[in-house]
Amino acid sequence: MDKLVVNGGSPLDGPLTVGGSKNTALPLMAAALLADGTSRITNVPDLRDVRTFSNVIRVAGPTVTFDPGAHTLSVDASTIDHPVAPYDLVKKMRASFYMLGALMGRCGEAKVSLPGGCAWGPRPVDLHIDGMKAFGADVELEEGYVVASAPGGRLEGGSFRLEPSSVGATINLLLGAVRAEGPSRIENAAMEPDVVAFGEALQDMGAQIDGLGTRTIEIQGVDQLSPTTARNTPDRIEMGTFMLMAATAGAPGDPVEVRDGAHEHLGQDFKDWLGQTGVDVEYGDDVVTVTRPDELRPVSIETAPYPGFATDLQAQWTVLLGLANGTATVTDTIYDDRFKHVPELQRLGVDISVDGNTATVHGGQPLRGAQVMSTDLRASVSLVMAGMVAEGTTHVLRVYHLDRGYEDLEEKLRAAGIDIHREEYEEFQEPEPEPEEIA
Repeated sequence: MDKLVVNGGSPLDGPLTVGGSKNTALPLMAAALLADGTSRITNVPDLRDVRTFSNVIRVAGPTVTFDPGAHTLSVDASTIDHPVAPYDLVKKMRASFYMLGALMGRCGEAKVSLPGGCAWGPRPVDLHIDGMKAFGADVELEEGYVVASAPGGRLEGGSFRLEPSSVGATINLLLGAVRAEGPSRIENAAMEPDVVAFGEALQDMGAQIDGLGTRTIEIQGVDQLSPTTARNTPDRIEMGTFMLMAATAGAPGDPVEVRDGAHEHLGQDFKDWLGQTGVDVEYGDDVVTVTRPDELRPVSIETAPYPGFATDLQAQWTVLLGLANGTATVTDTIYDDRFKHVPELQRLGVDISVDGNTATVHGGQPLRGAQVMSTDLRASVSLVMAGMVAEGTTHVLRVYHLDRGYEDLEEKLRAAGIDIHREEYEEFQEPEPEPEEIA
């Protein structure tokens, strides 16, 4: 198994380049199944999740070709003869559940395992299933699988309100509705840029969709869609992560460039609250310049659906608060159990406590390197971020979580001045004892 070893104290001097979005690439791959022929996606990051979902798609019959060097992926969906997404693959990644909508839209039937994924808490799929039922699907649960079918081979269409709003359910229902026999309506739909980019790709394929980027999406089903070439969006979560790294690990007064992102995808709350910490940010078309102040101010945040503060950035914000002089809180309104990084940050010296869905951070204490363990994708990058500013060496274990969402992170950080490298280790090997101090 791999770990990242971070020797703290070296300032981040940049630049950092944002890669393609995982959260957009996976829906685009699912969309390719709706057309008979080959679709091509560019700017696709080389991530574990992309490779896992490629294998999920191959089980159904299509051919997936991925060129990681060129960041280009092609899906030939001319043949779908096995509309199944098996447990041994779906358990590795919750986004594999997009196969439900894709297979229902293309084949009118699907057998999809209930999903797995990050360990920080359940994400119920009831919304996905209830929405499919509202659009005309017959759905049963059989031995851990969702077995769905559309009478007559195509969904009828219908209306469904998402409570709460959900990115995954919005995407799945769009996948099912665009080839339904009649019109469909999704109320309280997700407005995230990932959903908009995905929906625009469906429009390029011939789908009739109105209301992308609003809370109400109207779809008129069509008989068929055509293959397309789509460019994946920049990863807004990686961009936000890099900006927070610059705000915490950059040398005060020295600007750090974050390149090739789309800062308009971050949401205004993130921008406003980051500005309140004292960090100076200049937003350009292709470059955002971040300058750390002499002293960070503590600013409380609360996550919310887009355009609010992204839940995928709250663990990183917690690290920033650990370096600020004062007390502030992080409240996650999206998921109830997303603070498993807290005990690991405590090991590094962050003074933090959790009550319900709110973490309180008393900042300003020095951080010291330690051995810590990743529990999910965003928690893992927050531990790397803390290790960058901690005194001494931090060993971040189980970075397979991080590899699900960040391509070559250690290479990007090393090129930007951080002392970091990857090592193999034995999962259950006892750590070597710390040398005793001589009195």
